[in-house]
Amino acid sequence: MTSAKLTPRQSLFVGITLFSMFFGAGNLIIPPLLGLQAGESVVPAMIGFLVTGIGLPVLGIIAVGLAGTVRDLAARVHPVFARVFVAAIYLSIGPCLAIPRTSSTSFEMFGPLLPATVSPDLARLVFSVAFFAVAYLLAMRPNALTRLLGRITGPALIVLLVAVVGAAVLSPVPALGPARDAYAGAPLMSGFLTGYQTMDLLASLTFGIIIATNIRELGVGDDAGLAREVSRAGVFAGLLMGLIYCGLAVVGVNMAAALPEATNGAEILAASAGVHFGTAGTVIVAAIFLLACLNVCIGLISCCGAYFADEFPRVPYRAWALGFAVFSCIVSNFGLDAILMFSVPLLNALYPMAIVLVVMGAMRSGCDLVPRTWPWVMGLTSVVSVSTALRDAFFTGTWLPFDALPFAELGMNWVVPALVGMVIGVAMSGARRAAADRADVDRSAADRAAADRAV
Repeated sequence: MTSAKLTPRQSLFVGITLFSMFFGAGNLIIPPLLGLQAGESVVPAMIGFLVTGIGLPVLGIIAVGLAGTVRDLAARVHPVFARVFVAAIYLSIGPCLAIPRTSSTSFEMFGPLLPATVSPDLARLVFSVAFFAVAYLLAMRPNALTRLLGRITGPALIVLLVAVVGAAVLSPVPALGPARDAYAGAPLMSGFLTGYQTMDLLASLTFGIIIATNIRELGVGDDAGLAREVSRAGVFAGLLMGLIYCGLAVVGVNMAAALPEATNGAEILAASAGVHFGTAGTVIVAAIFLLACLNVCIGLISCCGAYFADEFPRVPYRAWALGFAVFSCIVSNFGLDAILMFSVPLLNALYPMAIVLVVMGAMRSGCDLVPRTWPWVMGLTSVVSVSTALRDAFFTGTWLPFDALPFAELGMNWVVPALVGMVIGVAMSGARRAAADRADVDRSAADRAAADRAV
């Protein structure tokens, strides 16, 4: 018998599962560095960061939950756009960047624990093979992710994070220093743009398929109940991430005096753990990074494998997952820098489109009343974001007409074109509706005239 609602305990496990799939290396290292660099401007900087680091991803989870899948949402623009856009998202946050980074980043945290006689290259190879073998085996049961991430590795990660963050939060807060770098001039907008680096908005568009599968396994089969439970899980994961983000920012604030020139959040976390826990702090931080990265890797392999197995059913899920794991293992050892050269521009091109799609998806009912807004808004946004990303990747310094648009200096030159697309789409939808109404009136008049002649 199908239940329309999860129990509170089941909802908690699903929420922790989603949190575990989101919370990876980038989520760990960005907030401490923000806190250290923002100084006295840490509050507005964190507000901006939380909007893009949590607000938009939660909105993405809800938008996809309401639409059914990310393809259903993107198909409102055009079916071909939906296939290309969704595939690009899965590849960008999967084997082209995020999956290889999970292994390479977690290995770096184990570097200080290696004996001096061990070759780093050999150790990295052995570590990556073991890491991806474990991730692949666990990803072979995507329906069991709630039991694994929600009940075991997710809670373990939260406990370790609470230990490190709690020690910093309970310590006396030093006097805040002046804001540095971009945070000195526009902390709110700088924090907003820093939130892009988590890539969680793109991830939110893809994780829904796995979370929905797990919710169905727990007994929720109707579409309305599924959308509600996915949305609840997104809100819970967002609140939990928000608390941890703020705590990690406090870690950075507390370490500003000791590490004034720090450029890496991992370094800040390791130093803070060392201050509060001594030698054991290095082990704790390494365990945090390993759990966080392994959780995300399992989730990404599952999501990417499930999507492409559905898209190309002749190749089974197991083969896709194995291919992504093997490719990512190779890249994490030899090709990460090279792949980053192509992945970063891809992210810069996709993120504005993802923001627009999610915002419109949250206002789906209203946008569907003026359907021409979907292709016009997304079309103009795509032209600007893709052109700018290609310029930044291959023709750095070349001037584009889009550079003259408002907010271009903030990396948001797509905002005005998106608004223009909205206006055009509304006008065209209204004109088409008016033409259809006139045609109906003309047909009705012709029908009446024909009836009168017949009489």
